[in-house]
Amino acid sequence: MTEASATKGAVSIRAYRGDAKTLLAFNLTKPAARLSLAGFTVQTTPPGVSGYYLFNTLQFERPGDHAQDPTEPAYSSINAPFHKFRWLHVPGSAHQGLDPVWGEYHYTVTPRYFDERKSLLPLDPTLSVSVQIEVAPFVKGDLAVAFTRGFTQSQAFVRHFGLDAVIKPKGADLTFDTSAISGRNAKGEAYTFEQQYGWLGFTARDRIFDILRRVQADKTLRLDLFAYDLNEPDFVKAMIAIGKRARVILDDAALHHDKTKPKPEDRFETLFAAKAPGRIKRGHFGRYAHDKVLVVYRGEEPIEVLTGSTNYSVTGLYVNSNHVLVYRDPKVAALYAVLFQQVWNDGASGASTFAKSSLATKIHSFKNARTPDTRITFSPHDDANARSVLGGLVERVRAESTATGRTGNVLFAVMQLDGGKDNPVYDALNTLHADPGVFSYGVSDTPAGIKLYPIGSKTGVLVTGKPIRTQLPQPFSQVPNVGLGHQIHHKFVVCGFNSPEAVVYCGSSNLALAGEKVNGDNLLEIRDRDVATVFAIEALGLVDHFDFLDSRAQGAGSASLSANAAPPAVKDQAAVSARWFLGVTDFWVKKYFDPKDLHCIDRELFAG
Repeated sequence: MTEASATKGAVSIRAYRGDAKTLLAFNLTKPAARLSLAGFTVQTTPPGVSGYYLFNTLQFERPGDHAQDPTEPAYSSINAPFHKFRWLHVPGSAHQGLDPVWGEYHYTVTPRYFDERKSLLPLDPTLSVSVQIEVAPFVKGDLAVAFTRGFTQSQAFVRHFGLDAVIKPKGADLTFDTSAISGRNAKGEAYTFEQQYGWLGFTARDRIFDILRRVQADKTLRLDLFAYDLNEPDFVKAMIAIGKRARVILDDAALHHDKTKPKPEDRFETLFAAKAPGRIKRGHFGRYAHDKVLVVYRGEEPIEVLTGSTNYSVTGLYVNSNHVLVYRDPKVAALYAVLFQQVWNDGASGASTFAKSSLATKIHSFKNARTPDTRITFSPHDDANARSVLGGLVERVRAESTATGRTGNVLFAVMQLDGGKDNPVYDALNTLHADPGVFSYGVSDTPAGIKLYPIGSKTGVLVTGKPIRTQLPQPFSQVPNVGLGHQIHHKFVVCGFNSPEAVVYCGSSNLALAGEKVNGDNLLEIRDRDVATVFAIEALGLVDHFDFLDSRAQGAGSASLSANAAPPAVKDQAAVSARWFLGVTDFWVKKYFDPKDLHCIDRELFAG
């Protein structure tokens, strides 16, 4: 079950299944139910775990003036209800530690109210509405979708790993020991790099290392690897251990290859070639060998393939926001095996040669009872095919403007959205952003301008995933900037997530015309509502997070995460110190029912 809903009286809730997370949306269908609304309290009960209340960021200025549960902190949602009509719950952010349980979660949502003295009334269980939904790493049939967490700039990261966390030891060797102590959290508890990496890499890391461990343990399995960035120490060690049962095609563009000052990828080549001579080739097509792919074989038969946007590097897995897709469909795996063999034969050299092949000129389609409707294209393309591939995406984005019987919606996270000459995807998303008839919600590291929605505006949201010199009210000024490459490294666009026509475009392609003509990439079009919803939830979480950080960004200049800035302070205490408190009237509700405000469209879209 990927969606669940329930209604009692004027209260309705809807839960959407994400990848190891849940999107909860609330609605009040009668005007009387909105009067004196103080917010929503949310409790969840995971399988085999005692129930707990989700935490708010804010609390009341004088908690003693309100009904409070003394066994809960002042910022628990039983004491400080959410002033929002949706909330994203990610187990392991505030409760259950680094290893939360998975399974059927029971969520109970209760609207809360103020009395005439503007004091929060006790929780009334007769108003509560409950739903149950699976919370686990996302799998549908033979397709698994997974994400890195990508939130080094978050309060949850600091809650687990303290104020002095570093992502990588200074001067570390390519194969440094990740079981070494990385730091101590606020409780003085020591943690290792591996523990930190497990949390940051989230389900994407699990999927990648699951494949590596299985191939390493089972001598009947072998592996083909396409890699762009390659410096994650445990990944490197696993590949060396697999040795002659693996083949590697590794990018050798200037970013990854230097004869006089060897790059980490050069160091990997030396180590791997010593263990498996003749089993690694370097190349870069016209510009980059940009695929990030693992193909698994049993004997000579391809059985599984992993692809997506995630580089096999410290930054790619533990700083960037990224995704992977794992197809356990032998036919899909066989297509990528053919791709690997062709590129192996020509050494990943020559964009024009590959562009003439049937791999580059065809759309490769798959759909059966266990594999969601998937269409795959491989680049580099010639100009006509590159325009055709991106043109299909552009037309699908534009179609949301004319959706009938529903609110058109496009949600996206795309690493680069630079304007300029001949960038059709940028033009389409930028145009759509200004269309008040479509719910447009997007994030990019390099948007041409930062758009934030004010109260009373229906235009969409486009924020940057790399806020510069963020300065928050004390002690929020401790939020770091990302100095390790990109924060948003995704390349996905979701159209009509809640409709039968739902589709997500994803993979390694940067969705730019130039890249489609010179890079080795793969772009997937998945026409499946459940898969599209998982990606839509990822976009929502990223936009909401960076919307707040962007609002406090100070402009040009950046700092190193490990060297020049400490991670952010714990958010709930920071809100108190900054004197940010929950209001004691229902004024916050108005924008959610104003048809001229994007908040209203948001409520209607997700609460249903």
